[in-house]
Amino acid sequence: MVEGNLIKTITTDGIDAPGATVIDGGGRTLTPGFIETHAHLMLMGPSLPSMEANSTWEDFGIHGTRMAQMYLMQGFTTVRDAGGANGGLRRAIDSGAITGPRYYPSGAFLGTRGGHADFANFTAPPESETNFSRLNMAQEVSGVDDVYRYGRNNFRMGATQLKFMQSGGVVSAFDPWQLVAGSQDEIEAAVQVASEYGSYVMSHSYRKQAILNALNAGVMSIEHGFSFDCEIAEVMNEKGAYITTNLTAFDPGLLSIPAVANVPASLAKAKSASATFANYIPNMKECPVKRGFQTDCVGSVEACNIQIAYEKKLNNDFFGPYTSLVTMTSTGGEIVALSGEFTNPYTQGKLGVIEEGAYADILLIDGNPLEDFSVVGTGDQWFGADPRPESPETLRLIMKDGVIYKNTLD
Repeated sequence: MVEGNLIKTITTDGIDAPGATVIDGGGRTLTPGFIETHAHLMLMGPSLPSMEANSTWEDFGIHGTRMAQMYLMQGFTTVRDAGGANGGLRRAIDSGAITGPRYYPSGAFLGTRGGHADFANFTAPPESETNFSRLNMAQEVSGVDDVYRYGRNNFRMGATQLKFMQSGGVVSAFDPWQLVAGSQDEIEAAVQVASEYGSYVMSHSYRKQAILNALNAGVMSIEHGFSFDCEIAEVMNEKGAYITTNLTAFDPGLLSIPAVANVPASLAKAKSASATFANYIPNMKECPVKRGFQTDCVGSVEACNIQIAYEKKLNNDFFGPYTSLVTMTSTGGEIVALSGEFTNPYTQGKLGVIEEGAYADILLIDGNPLEDFSVVGTGDQWFGADPRPESPETLRLIMKDGVIYKNTLD
C-alpha cells in the first residue's frame, strides 16, 4: 500500500484501505525504480568546443528538460548528475513544472588547468571567463583557495555533492588519461567543503595512483575507476567507498566511433587506455565492491536513450542479472544517500528498495529480469542503432514519489 509518496504496508494478507486505487500486477515483476549514478543531463554536445562557443543557457536548459523526461520514461526514478548542472533543474522537477526523476546535481566540475574540466577554447588564457564558468558548469581551480571558493559556491547553487576531475580523458582536448591532476591538499580541501555540508566528493579517477589518492583524501565515490584492482578493493571496503563505471568503455567498438577514430590523439589515447584497463572486469568479479550504474552520456537525447539501453545490456553481459539489478537499485540508493541529512533533498524515505517506509518509486515489468534481463529495457547495439521508443514496452508501470507517470496495464 502506497500512502502519499511512501510505501506504507507490504503484506501477503489483505489490506483494509477503503477508496484506494487497486492495481493488479497480473503476475509481473515489481522492482524499485532504477537509479542512474553518473549522468550529465545538461551536456547536449555534439562536442565540448561547440558547447563552449555556440550554446546559451536556453540550449542547456531545454536539453536538460528533455533528458529528465527521457530518463524517467526509461525507468530511472533517481539520477545523480556528475557535473554541469546546478539546482534549477531539480527545483523545476520537484515543483512539478517539468517531468523527471529525483535529481542530485554536482554543480560545476572542479578541475585543474589543462585537466578534464578544462573546456575553454584552445587560446583562452588561464583563469579567463568561459561559457562554462559563467553558467557555473565547470570551474578551473588552482590551489586550495579556489577549491574552497568554487566548492562552496556549488553548494550555494544547489549541488548535493562535489565532483573533482582528478584524471584525464580520451576524447577531451588537453588531458592525457594518465593525468593525476590536483594536489592532495586540493582534493582534501574539496572533501573538507563537502563535509561542511554533511556531504561527500565524487572523483573522476582513472589511474590506480589517482584512485588511491582520492580514497586516502576521503573521497567516497570513485567515478570510472578503470584501473580498479584487488588492492583498491581492500581500501574501498575499509573506507566504505563506492565506484561507478561506464561499461561502454569496454565495448570492442569503442575505437571505431568518430570522436575517437577521426582524431589521431584520441585514437592513441583510447588504444593505450583499452590495453591498461583490460583487467577491470575480472578484478571486479574477483574482488567485488559496491558499484553504481553509470552511463556518462554526453550528446542528444536520442543518442543517450540508446546508450542507456546498451549500458543496461553490458551490465548483464559482464556481471549477470542479479548483480546488475542491485547495481541499478539499492546500491544507487546508498550512493545518493551519502549527501547526508540536510544537503540531501529527499530524506523522508530510502531509495532503491521496496520496503515499508521507503519512497514509492516503483516499476512493474513484463517478465522476470533474473531470467531475461532484456525486459528492463536493454539494447543490443550502441553506435548505429535505430532510435528507441520513448519508454520500453515491457515497463508497464512507472511510479515516482507515489505518482504514476506511465501505466499500460490492461
